Amino acid sequence: MNPVTVGLEQLADPFVLLCILIGALVGMLVGAFPGVTATMAVALASSFTLTMDPVPGLAVLLTIYVSANFGDRVPAILVNTPGTPASIATTFDGYPMAKKGLAGVALTTSAFASAIGTFAGLLLLVFAAIPLSKIALQFGPAEMFALVVFGLTMMVGVSGGKIGKGLIAGAIGLALAVIGRDPITGTERFTFGILELSDGIPFIAAIIGLFGVADVLDQMLSHRAEKYTPITQFGRWWPNRAELRQMVRPLFVGSGVGAVVGAVPAAGGDIAGIMSWAAAKKASKHPEEFGKGSIEGLTATDTASNATLGPSVTTTLALGIPGDSVMAVLIGSLIIWGIQPGPALFTNRPDLVYTIAGIMVVATVLTLVLSLVRLRGVTKLLELKPAFLWTVIIVFCMVGTFAVNNSVFDVGVMLLFGLVGLVLRRTGFPAGPVVLGLILGKLAEGNLRRALEIGGIENILTSPIAVTTLIISAAAITLPALFARVKRRKLARLNTAQQATTSLPTDSLRK
Repeated sequence: MNPVTVGLEQLADPFVLLCILIGALVGMLVGAFPGVTATMAVALASSFTLTMDPVPGLAVLLTIYVSANFGDRVPAILVNTPGTPASIATTFDGYPMAKKGLAGVALTTSAFASAIGTFAGLLLLVFAAIPLSKIALQFGPAEMFALVVFGLTMMVGVSGGKIGKGLIAGAIGLALAVIGRDPITGTERFTFGILELSDGIPFIAAIIGLFGVADVLDQMLSHRAEKYTPITQFGRWWPNRAELRQMVRPLFVGSGVGAVVGAVPAAGGDIAGIMSWAAAKKASKHPEEFGKGSIEGLTATDTASNATLGPSVTTTLALGIPGDSVMAVLIGSLIIWGIQPGPALFTNRPDLVYTIAGIMVVATVLTLVLSLVRLRGVTKLLELKPAFLWTVIIVFCMVGTFAVNNSVFDVGVMLLFGLVGLVLRRTGFPAGPVVLGLILGKLAEGNLRRALEIGGIENILTSPIAVTTLIISAAAITLPALFARVKRRKLARLNTAQQATTSLPTDSLRK
């Protein structure tokens, strides 16, 4: 039977549609609460979906992923606080629009831009995933090793300018990945006689600790109990004709930027939104309005940040390399379900790409409808005390972690990784590379050892694809560090010149 037909038929299951509805409601609420990230929500939800069949489970996780990227625009526009990192650029023009009395227009514009951006990204998933996986099927162990290294270095390369700390965090993840059975011989390593570690560190427990418990502990210790005062005067809700015409160009700019940025592993919606805002400003006839409540700026940022979703899923499924931290969590769930992401996935399950695309399309439409419902009560949610939210999250983290294997040991691992994640945050180390190292470590080790057994180091150095990929990986680490160093030198020279200029009048007076 045609894979498209098989894939889309699975969406006709009423239980799958119910899962999409639940995911949409959860994702919208998650996005609306500042400090609760989509990664945290998907990590927590994954512990409850592992007992489901893959398609309903994917329906919940992917819909949370999609809808959280809608809901996070609400606090960004109404209280100038991003619901998730992907909506950072939304605050540039969304909040100024709300202060002008155009909160309703801003929310409606954001919803439509987010939906169009998501649809644009999904086109890449539908048309590029299978061809990309067919190319990757030609890869041997050497090429796959280089590809995994590329995925690791891309996460490190976008670690907020902290290249050194990103490398250390990635190394920690790789070190943790060696715990458990050897990927080649199957012998146990570094388990210290603990039976529960024979299959490695419980992945779900680790990510819930790193992204869930650590977030809550960090907020509690920082006393982030700010009193949000959301804007409650929404004004009109629908853009007029002039505003609709202004939205056209930014929609194309945002879709293009988001599709390109989203295809790069670890480059998420926050980066795409900022880049698209800058690109739209250059292309605009009224760049002076950007940052002051420009509907063009808002449209460009929200289109781009949501257009990254489809490409991120594409790289995750076709290459087995997480497009972002949410996709890293999703890979863990897929592996537990017995589905191995990577080039062979679409050979074994060609219908899966259409099922996933269908889920995300339905989720986008449903979330758009929910976003357009004028739920003024959402401002009341923003006024809830964080302490209530912290309690709920911690309880769900513990219950969800225990439910995966009915194991108290897993809960202990979760709490331990929560403390580790807190230390990482407080010392400026990104958690993303740790998770990637934990996920991809065994894959990198297995392919490296197979490549060396086949033809030694020459097997890697004589492969044009492997060498090129490794060079790009090295550049992803070194170039940002070099650019940062050059920038620091320029700033130092500029400061020195300014100090010298300032001191001239004084010297003249002394003479």
